[in-house]
Amino acid sequence: MTAAKSTGLYAFAALSVVLVSYTRGKRGLIEAIGNTPLVRINCLSEATGCEILGKAEFVNPGGSVKDRIAVKIIEEALESGDLSAGGMVTEGSAGSTAISLATVAPAYGCKCHVVIPDDAAIEKAQILEALGAIVERVRPVSISHKDHYVNVAKRRASEANKIAANVREDCEIKGNGTTHLADRKGGFFADQFENLANFRAHYEGTGPEIWEQTEGKLDAFVAAAGTGGTIAGVSRYLKEKNPNIKCFLIDPPGSGLFNRVTRGVMYTKQEAEGRRLKNPFDTVTEGIGINRLTNNFLMAELDGAHRGTDKEAVEMSRFLLKNDGFFLGSSSAMNCVGAVRVAKALGPGHTIVTILCDSGLRHLSKFYNTQYLADLGLTPTATALEFLDHSLQ
Repeated sequence: MTAAKSTGLYAFAALSVVLVSYTRGKRGLIEAIGNTPLVRINCLSEATGCEILGKAEFVNPGGSVKDRIAVKIIEEALESGDLSAGGMVTEGSAGSTAISLATVAPAYGCKCHVVIPDDAAIEKAQILEALGAIVERVRPVSISHKDHYVNVAKRRASEANKIAANVREDCEIKGNGTTHLADRKGGFFADQFENLANFRAHYEGTGPEIWEQTEGKLDAFVAAAGTGGTIAGVSRYLKEKNPNIKCFLIDPPGSGLFNRVTRGVMYTKQEAEGRRLKNPFDTVTEGIGINRLTNNFLMAELDGAHRGTDKEAVEMSRFLLKNDGFFLGSSSAMNCVGAVRVAKALGPGHTIVTILCDSGLRHLSKFYNTQYLADLGLTPTATALEFLDHSLQ
């Protein structure tokens, strides 16, 4: 066989694989979720002497890591019968999970009703409305309060189910079985904090991807926790593949998880979230930090935890933008603070992976707002990484 013929056959075979992949893929938008790039963060790698890699979750269709759990939660609910095609998915979210659910729900023939705290960045609500979701904004209160955004979302699903039951009963009485009212479909509460589909999305997807992309050659993984699903799913998978991989939490101000991991206690009686009537999180990093143990977080296998500050997250975001062109959201910036903390603790020559949860596009009104940061005394001033450790300048 000549080289030309051989090359031609190889090219045809490669094209056939692509065509088969295309023709067999019937899931539309859902096919584009996951398998995100693992990219080297050059400025942090060079500053620490470690290979610091970020899982670029902002390239998902809905713009964040939460696309993964939106798909898993909806698919499991449809399979179990808890959700019907055409039904309403409800969720209480600070923004990203809500956006992901609103993005993927139509791909399953479903609608979305989201409840978000009214102190979340305004562009998140704008995105949700543009996606066609019903958006309900409520004041920030403790999870123990009936009007916490999670509790309101749960109530909305219950209300939708009651309406559906009444409509179905009315149709049966009147013998009108041909009605196509959407109200017959009911609602389903996604429950991202406690629903272990969250954990499974990362145990079955994100963790294996990181393992394959690094060829198993990584020393540590670090991430913050909101619901706890990402850090739990990834840490448990990586630990099962290699128990020597160190997994760490990076925790923002106002969160009790650092104390839980390092000392075994969440908080003092005076700080218990159940005793609070206002938002307990004194931080500009949205979507991470919590003062209770979720079912998802309890699945995590961690070797330790580090603290991060709002100032460090803000400075890190600008440092990454200036030096590498990464335009990241607040939780991504905090994760990078954690990556440097871990690099310093382990020393040069190690490979550390973190999650780049979303971009800065949905953080413009707060995290990237000059006046907002100035009012909080968080105006970035650093020229290098001196805001973390002077030895890294």
